[in-house]
Amino acid sequence: MEKVTSYVTGFLGGLVSIMMAIVPVTILWTLLTGEIIFNIDIIANFMVMLKSIGSAGFIGLITIIFVLYFFMCEKCK
Repeated sequence: MEKVTSYVTGFLGGLVSIMMAIVPVTILWTLLTGEIIFNIDIIANFMVMLKSIGSAGFIGLITIIFVLYFFMCEKCK
């Protein structure tokens, strides 16, 4: 069972690493060319997310802290 858990954790960690590498490239591509990659407008989705977090008040602040903690912990490993 430990091997399965290790395999799944490694797979999901690799998948997250790939996605974290793709997102900045797609944002840069959209800013430079104005074309949307994969039919996903990342910049518009990010702006909607920021507006919804900003209008949520204290819950939005808690959400930002949680997300930042998640990314900081990933870099600590």
